[in-house]
Amino acid sequence: MLVLVENAQGTESDVAAGPSTLEELLGRVATGDQQAFASLYDLLAPRVLGLIRKVLLDHAQSEEVAQEVFLEIWQNATRFEPGRGAAASWILTIAHRRAIDRVRASQAGRDRDVRIGIRDFPTAFDSVAESAEISVEHERVSRAMANLTEIQRQAVSLAYYGGYSQSEVADILSVPLGTVKTRLRDGMMRLRDEMGVAS
Repeated sequence: MLVLVENAQGTESDVAAGPSTLEELLGRVATGDQQAFASLYDLLAPRVLGLIRKVLLDHAQSEEVAQEVFLEIWQNATRFEPGRGAAASWILTIAHRRAIDRVRASQAGRDRDVRIGIRDFPTAFDSVAESAEISVEHERVSRAMANLTEIQRQAVSLAYYGGYSQSEVADILSVPLGTVKTRLRDGMMRLRDEMGVAS
């Protein structure tokens, strides 16, 4: 982009001999006239950069966006319609839009970084709250277990607290496997009812 402007400079007399209005310069830019582009750049670069800088505040980003704006003007000068407005307004509108686009892109990047940061940030562990919750849950289970029949309580305790398989529970209690399955099923249904857990 800057190379294009530097190569397009020409001599001062060439520039001075050219058209005087921005609309005429932009019309020549649309035909690929590099001297007209250099003149347009010289005339409007300070205003374009100033407008962008008011939006972005950051000078380095403003210069970058200004270069993008002039590249867009060079590539899209054929889209300018003199009957719809002044060349300066058209160019400054492009500059303003590109500056706003950069602000939005930067904000989206910051928002994404925050989301990722929050996702990666370890959740604080509250051991007191966790202990209290476990204690309350343990009391609920103990109360519910107390409402089981003795044979149901034995089977559930061995299977779920003792970690024994149903076959091992049958051996320990010296009862058939089918009986253990029935006691466990009935005991678990009663526990769900007692604790208000939907089945």
